[in-house]
Amino acid sequence: MSSKEIFILTVDQSTSGTKAIVFNQDGELITKTTIPLQSYYPQVGYVEQSPIEIYQTVIEAVKTCTEQFEALYPNQTHNIVSCGITNQRETFVVWDENGEPLHQAIVWQCKRSIETCNRLHLQGLECEIKSRTGLKIDPYFSATKLIHLYENDACVREKIEAGNAYFGTVDTWLLYKLTNGGKYITDHTNACRTLFYNIFELKWDEFLLDKFNLSKLNLPEVCHSSCHFGVSDFEKIFDRPIPITGMIGDSHAAAFGEACYSEGTAKVTLGTGSSILWNTGNKPVSSNSGMVTTICWSIENRINYALEGVIVSCGATIEWLKKQLGILTDSIETESIAQSLESCEGVYIIPAFSGMGAPHWKMNWKASIHGLTFKSNKSHIVRAALESIPYQIKDVISVMEQEAQTSLKELKADGGITQNGFLMHFLTDLLGTKVVNIGITDVSAYGAALIAGLGAGIWQNIEDFPKNNKAQVFIPSEDTDSIKEAYVGWQKVISDVLV
Repeated sequence: MSSKEIFILTVDQSTSGTKAIVFNQDGELITKTTIPLQSYYPQVGYVEQSPIEIYQTVIEAVKTCTEQFEALYPNQTHNIVSCGITNQRETFVVWDENGEPLHQAIVWQCKRSIETCNRLHLQGLECEIKSRTGLKIDPYFSATKLIHLYENDACVREKIEAGNAYFGTVDTWLLYKLTNGGKYITDHTNACRTLFYNIFELKWDEFLLDKFNLSKLNLPEVCHSSCHFGVSDFEKIFDRPIPITGMIGDSHAAAFGEACYSEGTAKVTLGTGSSILWNTGNKPVSSNSGMVTTICWSIENRINYALEGVIVSCGATIEWLKKQLGILTDSIETESIAQSLESCEGVYIIPAFSGMGAPHWKMNWKASIHGLTFKSNKSHIVRAALESIPYQIKDVISVMEQEAQTSLKELKADGGITQNGFLMHFLTDLLGTKVVNIGITDVSAYGAALIAGLGAGIWQNIEDFPKNNKAQVFIPSEDTDSIKEAYVGWQKVISDVLV
């Protein structure tokens, strides 16, 4: 069988929608379908999605993508030999023994558990949680919102106490549904985002589960990201079951797709939010400056850890301009609008729509605009929104450099926002280092395809992966003084807000 005859299906289930993509063995994208996913906001600070709608978008995306593939390669669907799943992290579902959701999926952006977090802090659990999970007490992670559900939803509490509640991040929920309840598994990268998985001992942490009153909760088996998770015909879309041989959280999949294989490599994903992962090799590195310690990715007989800086609002800020303020009709407009100005003239947006992540970790902060004058117009707002993204990345990278005791040599960037030339040049000049866009827009899906390919034996090891020659390299310009001066202004605004 030639390389062009082997294909991998990838399901990329994100906050805003679900993509189904078919890659060939050379890593080339063959077909792609995107189905949007609705979020619901029942109260201020609450963000939910329907577990059934999440699953339905997967089936719809796979069906359409497969039809497109069949049109290009008639009678070749039997050569789709593997499926990889990558997913929005921290979002979770709780279901009963019959597979029926007990509640809407609670999305990672949801802030319903702020008071729960405050209580856990008062109980003195911060050090215990960090020493076991590598994470901070924050609504961003799954456990605090699950505690809130347990304490405020009688049905959920009753099912947990009876031992009939099943917890799963989105990957686990999809696998459960795709295998008709036959498989209940997650991988290291998703388990480590729950706030009750011990990343040092690689097991669910009984001590924390007991402290959270969740000891009777059913939890999935945890495997490395490239293994045989089960098979599915995707509601009879395929005439035979497809092996699911890869599952990995989206940011971790992006790191894998960006070739962050060795210690010291780093990447930033620019999506709804942002995740900066700095690979620390086979040993976890603890942070005292607002980073979290996490599992970067795992394959058979190998686990790599990472320092991570989580940024809550990146693309979400641009979406706010478009949907809530009506300033934009398409986010692509931001580039030309930003370039129409020499600078923001002192206007800054602190995009704390759902609090601020690393390195500040201020869950109570609200978004704010600073420095407006009568001269300010919508172009200043748009440019300030774009600039807030590199500023937040710089905040994180600066801390990571201190903790790793080394300077960043190169930052790999992925995600839809990397198509914005203004932002990429601004980021490069601000960091003063090379930024590389590998030229693969759907890099999380690509990373999941590589992981799944390893699990299916398409590639025997990392060295066998297809070589990428599409990278776009951004080099800092010679005059970056004005950008660095603008960053000083950002730091002052942040410090003023901190007071």
